[in-house]
Amino acid sequence: MLKILLLEDDTILSETLIELLESERFLITHVDDGQKALNTTFSEYFDLFLFDVNVAYLSGFELLKSLRESGDKTPTIFITALTDIASLAYGFEVGADDYIKKPFDFDELLVRINALIRKSYHSYSDRIQVGKFHFSIEREELYHENIFIALSPLELKITKLFFQNIDITLQKEILLEYLGDGKEMSEGSLRVHINKLRKLELPITTIKRVGYRLASS
Repeated sequence: MLKILLLEDDTILSETLIELLESERFLITHVDDGQKALNTTFSEYFDLFLFDVNVAYLSGFELLKSLRESGDKTPTIFITALTDIASLAYGFEVGADDYIKKPFDFDELLVRINALIRKSYHSYSDRIQVGKFHFSIEREELYHENIFIALSPLELKITKLFFQNIDITLQKEILLEYLGDGKEMSEGSLRVHINKLRKLELPITTIKRVGYRLASS
């Protein structure tokens, strides 16, 4: 399931969003102030951020600016009552990928979320092809010649990251941090999971002393 960090201090709106997003198979972590959101990003990996702007301790703008300066590239949508052009411009200046004004239609938010998720895979469609394999972004499922392949949660996380970075070498340190999700993971355990994916004939190559790469051809 795709993980979303929701920063929203309006109780009714946050409860509504959680219910609706969970019905669309998203996993939601909710916090109600900017400092809690910042702390949460240190211990967990997310596929998307949904940030309100006017929240306690650290505004959504300040929060995202700090995250972008630290190298966090997680796709981010601001959900805010601010409607002036200056706020809109500043939201994009600090690193937002999208900006939706309250009140908004949930279906519109869902369209924007799914578009951003596809963008994180560098794709305009739901389906990403690598040889005889394809990965469905929306379903988060791997197929070989249109036959579904069941993966463990960790194998799915690795597969997602490879399909988001086809032909790019992923450093072992990045993989270990991503898979550990705030907990420690050994290189030996990583190799075990990589080898399981290779047995499926996914074209994963080892880049000596650096990491691994999913090759497009």
